[in-house]
Amino acid sequence: MCGIIAYTGHQDARPVLLDGLRRLEYRGYDSAGIAVINRRRIRHFKSAGKLAVLEQQLPENLAGKVGIGHTRWATHGAPNDTNAHPHTDHSQRIAVVHNGIIENATALRAQLADAGIACSTETDTEVLAHLLAQHEGKLIDAVRSVLLRVQGTYGVAAIDQRSPDTLVVARNGSPVILGIGDGEMLAASDMSALTRYTRDIIHLDDGEVAELTPAGFSVTTLDAHPSNKQTTRLSGVLEDYDKGGYEHFLHREIHDQAEIVRRSISGRLDQRFSTAHLGGLNLAARELLDVKRIKILGCGSAYYAGMAGAQMIETLARLPSSAEPAAEFRYRNPIIDSETLYIVVSQSGETFDTLAALREIQRKGGFVLGIVNVVGSTIAREVDGGIYMHAGPEVSVASTKAYTSMLTVFSLLALMLGRLKDVSPQRGAALIKGMAELPQAIDATLLLENSIAAIANKIAPASSAFFLGRTDAFPVALEGAQKLKEVSYIHAEAYPASELKHGPLALITEQTPCIVILPDNELLTKSISSLEEIKARGAPVYTFTDSADSRIEKLSDDVIRIPAVEFLFKPLLSGICLQLLAYHTALILDRDIDQPRNLAKSVTVE
Repeated sequence: MCGIIAYTGHQDARPVLLDGLRRLEYRGYDSAGIAVINRRRIRHFKSAGKLAVLEQQLPENLAGKVGIGHTRWATHGAPNDTNAHPHTDHSQRIAVVHNGIIENATALRAQLADAGIACSTETDTEVLAHLLAQHEGKLIDAVRSVLLRVQGTYGVAAIDQRSPDTLVVARNGSPVILGIGDGEMLAASDMSALTRYTRDIIHLDDGEVAELTPAGFSVTTLDAHPSNKQTTRLSGVLEDYDKGGYEHFLHREIHDQAEIVRRSISGRLDQRFSTAHLGGLNLAARELLDVKRIKILGCGSAYYAGMAGAQMIETLARLPSSAEPAAEFRYRNPIIDSETLYIVVSQSGETFDTLAALREIQRKGGFVLGIVNVVGSTIAREVDGGIYMHAGPEVSVASTKAYTSMLTVFSLLALMLGRLKDVSPQRGAALIKGMAELPQAIDATLLLENSIAAIANKIAPASSAFFLGRTDAFPVALEGAQKLKEVSYIHAEAYPASELKHGPLALITEQTPCIVILPDNELLTKSISSLEEIKARGAPVYTFTDSADSRIEKLSDDVIRIPAVEFLFKPLLSGICLQLLAYHTALILDRDIDQPRNLAKSVTVE
């Protein structure tokens, strides 16, 4: 959620820190700050608001070779100048930035008060600076000692004016990545902040602490045992973090999706056996045949993609499959059994609730697959097997291309499991053909943008909207409502169309736009009955369909006709239409589209 960048080396730290913070802006934040050791003393500056506000405050003579920076998404305390990071002790000898939540901050604050040290902010992070300042030894020893007293999650970076070329970072539940340069070292909470400066990175694991100097680094555990770390090559290039001529990252990422699907299916379609080839599952065919049910876990858009994926798998493979919010799953004391295949889904691979669910399942002996976008992320490293999405970096807070890539991966998995179970070679070949043609179908869907933008003009004045769909269209409705809420701030709810008359119909008025996802399937006539119920109440209806049924036109204010594809891929195309609808509605309302208020890209706190 929050962003960390830290630097020590031969360059002036200030421009490196500011560049890193700019690249972390997409994660969502409400304040920013930096601290630099300048002439053997710490100088720190911080402010609420966007990074541009901070930059205006920085003096021209702020030079120094070591420093830390932070973008904050408020958890403890209001988003204001005082609560912004970095935080220092009262003597300003120590400066620290922190992602995560210190659960025992109240108790630690009381201990400081007993020692005559008063905190001046509402944050949990400030206690770290005061506790570190109580230690007279080396900074790394102080960090180890203090973090052994901390309960909760953290990604931490600290500097001490007595060690002007050294910074110390640590992690527990919140990502920290080291970047290895030539005579310089960096650390960040996200790879995007490192791409300009290095291609060689190291992921810290939970309970590890690293001491960085321009000459190199050392990694140890909290109890000072050395850790043997392997360097990996950084994925992604600077161009992945560029808008590419679009006004917003969200718009670019919607238009990237044909290429993303090509990338996601590349090398995974097995024409010979009419199936999908998915390396990395670490499960043989005979083991997959022993699976009796599938449980999919995720948060937000990943959860909705999981709902769609469960329906794909159940339909093709005839395996009972369901999806559940990851945070709810682990708190209801779930039964874990060896005949269930568990799948966790996360774009970042760092989503805290999903990671916690993964660990709970593994603790109870379950086998967990991961569907993850970020190579080397914590979930990617901890799952028993998995599938990379290959969507590339997603910069906008609201997920689009990653969500579509999740659906693509689920369709591949459904095909593979289906061919192991009930799907014939002929049916498998037809699905492979449809999957290979999917990028062209996405391109054709994107050509509908102007018509969809016209509908956005009509729903933008609304204060509330309904999204409706049945069976495999219902997860699409959920995701469509989520997108509209996220980027336009219009209240939106999604319901199965069959549930409309069981309560929600009471809320429908002439001012309530209803967005209906209406695939051409065996339920078409029943779904058209739902359109009639809505129109009888005078509500405007906007229908997204691949059906040519003339009744739809009569009952809809506008109809968007989506390209006809195999049933497996209908949710993907209709989902792209709803992404465009949300984008253009937000554009009309002049919202902060890439960084919606109160939201963060990667939710690394509970």
